[in-house]
Amino acid sequence: MEQQQKENQEKLTWKNFFQVGEVGGYFFRKKDPNRPSNISLKMMHGVNKISILMFLACVIIIITRIIVRKYF
Repeated sequence: MEQQQKENQEKLTWKNFFQVGEVGGYFFRKKDPNRPSNISLKMMHGVNKISILMFLACVIIIITRIIVRKYF
């Protein structure tokens, strides 16, 4: 019982909450020479990166608007 509580506490730390994991690996990974490369694949990954950044920017804007309207 006590062991399970310690495991739950470890899962809920702030460090684990702010890990970027898969998304960070998508943006900051080394070039793999074994991965196939053509223009369609490069364009697809470029559009995916742009859409992720746009989504995060919009979420930040929405949160700031909510905060500004609520407190000011």
